[in-house]
Amino acid sequence: MSSNSTHASGFAAQIKPAFFAGPDHLTVRQSDQVALFLRLGLGSVFVVGGWWKLQRAIDASRASDLVEKYTASNGYINDFFQSYLFSGNWLSAWGFLTALSAFELVAGAALVAGFLVRPLAIVFGLMMWSFVAALPVATVPGQDTSASTFFTPAMIVQIRDIGLSGMCFTLAVLGSGSWSLDERLTGRGAGAQEADWSSLGLLLRLSVAIAFLAGGFFYGLDHVKSWSGMPLLLILVGLMLASGHGVRIAAASAFLILVVYCVGKISFDKTPWDNLNAIKREFAFLAASLVLIRYAGGAGFRVSDLLSAPREVFFGKLRN
Repeated sequence: MSSNSTHASGFAAQIKPAFFAGPDHLTVRQSDQVALFLRLGLGSVFVVGGWWKLQRAIDASRASDLVEKYTASNGYINDFFQSYLFSGNWLSAWGFLTALSAFELVAGAALVAGFLVRPLAIVFGLMMWSFVAALPVATVPGQDTSASTFFTPAMIVQIRDIGLSGMCFTLAVLGSGSWSLDERLTGRGAGAQEADWSSLGLLLRLSVAIAFLAGGFFYGLDHVKSWSGMPLLLILVGLMLASGHGVRIAAASAFLILVVYCVGKISFDKTPWDNLNAIKREFAFLAASLVLIRYAGGAGFRVSDLLSAPREVFFGKLRN
């Protein structure tokens, strides 16, 4: 074998894993690009959702319907939190929803503009879990299922919010990203010099994967969000993302599935804001999918590593 062919095969051997796993670390420029995509996607979720609720809360003819939507047995605030929040005279359900909507709108716009990105990303990341805890569910065996409520565990119903939480924490680590007000006003907002993409890529790809896996494995069950009528396809995409292998292919598939879903949700009988509200969470998943197409999902906890070096994966590297 000639030296040229040997050099070429060696170069290919180095490139192939890097292509599929993506970089182990991100440069500052790459971190800024990832943060920009995530903050635009996440910010859009809260801007759309916040304004959709706020315009109803401040409209006397629709405010009661909004409160009923959230406090009914099939709403989004269970009896525990209604008693905790609204039992006194200092806070009403309407006041809570109005304040929450206004915060989502303003803070979401701040994310889009790149202002206070890190603290807001942490707040939103934690807030997503509060939505899981507040969902009214009835999963007791033998219970009467004629009532109008959720009969699927809250973590499965709200799996997209859990995925959004992971994206928020990824953004919090990366910083404000390109074209941010944080940079313009304070000269800050930069991430680490070499962001650990093995860990952050793992978090991001799992944040997307869990929504596909839940939609596939629990397809057709009560209030389970599935982005496609082909559960096996959803499971395959989710498993590829979770495994860390073929992430770019899986992310491209996820992006196309989400686009088809979003187009299918658009109705000319609805207002533009109603249409946007129906697909608001998907904006963030589309953004995350684009990031994974560009940078893959890192090399953290890949299935091949579990098989080839299980002790290192589970217990870490040897100490000196």
